Amino acid sequence: MSKKVKDFGIEKILKNLGIKDENKGTSVGGKYFASGKSIESYSPVDGNLIAKVKTSGESDYNKVIEIAENAFKEFRLIPAPKRGEIVRQLGQKLRHYKDDLGKLVSYEMGKSLQEGLGEVQEMIDICDFAVGVSRQLHGYTMHSERPGHRMYEQYHPLGIVGIITAFNFPVAVWAWNTALAWICGNVTVWKPSEKTPLCAIACQNIMNEVLKENNLSEGISSVLVADHEIGQKLVDDKRIALVSFTGSTRVGRLVSTNVAQRFGKSILELGGNNAIIISKDADIDMSIIGAVFGAVGTAGQRCTSTRRLIIHESVYNEVKNRLVKAYGQLKIGNPLDETNHVGPLIDTDAVNMYQEAIKKGKKEGAKFIVEGEVLKGKGYESGCYVKPCIAEVKNSYEIVQHETFAPILYLIKYKTLEEAIAIQNDVPQGLSSAIMTQNLREAELFLSHAGSDCGIANVNIGTSGAEIGGAFGGEKETGGGRESGSDVWKYYMRRQTNTINYTTNLPLAQGIKFDL
Repeated sequence: MSKKVKDFGIEKILKNLGIKDENKGTSVGGKYFASGKSIESYSPVDGNLIAKVKTSGESDYNKVIEIAENAFKEFRLIPAPKRGEIVRQLGQKLRHYKDDLGKLVSYEMGKSLQEGLGEVQEMIDICDFAVGVSRQLHGYTMHSERPGHRMYEQYHPLGIVGIITAFNFPVAVWAWNTALAWICGNVTVWKPSEKTPLCAIACQNIMNEVLKENNLSEGISSVLVADHEIGQKLVDDKRIALVSFTGSTRVGRLVSTNVAQRFGKSILELGGNNAIIISKDADIDMSIIGAVFGAVGTAGQRCTSTRRLIIHESVYNEVKNRLVKAYGQLKIGNPLDETNHVGPLIDTDAVNMYQEAIKKGKKEGAKFIVEGEVLKGKGYESGCYVKPCIAEVKNSYEIVQHETFAPILYLIKYKTLEEAIAIQNDVPQGLSSAIMTQNLREAELFLSHAGSDCGIANVNIGTSGAEIGGAFGGEKETGGGRESGSDVWKYYMRRQTNTINYTTNLPLAQGIKFDL
């Protein structure tokens, strides 16, 4: 491990989280094994090697699923409030490890330290939420049309829940799914991104402590650090009752098709192309803060990142000029330094996509008012730091219709609110949206049937920063899935209608007579 890594205090953090210089990527209840190739996790912060991981192979996968099947048979019989107690204990562990895990997220993924700590806080919050839900897995009671009959609905566990997560939220999305899956009586198998394997191993190590302290079956929580072939096995395996996939629309389409063909269930959290409408009646100060954070937070690598600003013509120049000024004040550098606003992209492949998007935009006619560039020199040795940029465009440009996971912000002018809403909706994705306005009529129209077509629609806050209490997800090519709060727990259970006849007769439904 390099001296530079030690200077960041990462060596101590890795030790606290049970991360070694070389790790085995398969973990089931404290047992570690792996038969696949070795991969290396490099930090986009400084380009240094953090640690190596030997990945899971096919034999490891089959072993994990077999153990998970047996664990499910036992875990489903534990009363839901008792399962909630296990999740409560996980939340307590996460509180204990919050600083270490948050710093690892920041160092391995590249997001700011504040965002890394915030991501762990999301894990804690969903655990707290799930504990409450564990005592409210309720169905409905209905009146039967037949005398002497009682009819009601109840929910049962599904089985094994497969979780495939992306690099940009390397720990929170696992927790969103896992906390709810567990209180519903399911067991989980997690395939994290190969770009952030150490975050996943750290989470599993933390959960292993909970399993051991409660003498619970191995297989309730498993992790498989592996390539796309193991991910494909999760998708195609009939033993996996539900696949929760977070990633690109392209891959999500394949996941959806393959899971549906075997009549499995899926939750899809795919791409976003999120816009903020800035009205002539907007609070401009508030709008600038929301737009800048939405566009440059996590270096534009959130599915809820602000990609487009749709600005009323009467305030367009003011907003544009203030954005240019704000971008000139951004500090770009080591995300563990809390004085910096923007960290690196995840890797050089992401940098190449950023450069290609700028090139395509200019070819289509985009006018860049803040130019983008790859930063070089001291502090930027990893080659992953880029300058957030702003371009004036038309919504119809092909590059604007696509999601680029980078800090590129597009400005579009509008005249009427109806036009602005039409522009906002005129992209294939439908995740998050927002309007900045102090006009009640505009706000209500935006939230109405004739307004935003996204799964998330906000007024006077940006597109990023969803709370765990609400259902998270989007429409159209975003996949239609929902995670986190509200009644999302129902996704992780199978619904059953029950009818009980407590008479000595057998009346048939719809008044049918069948006399023998």
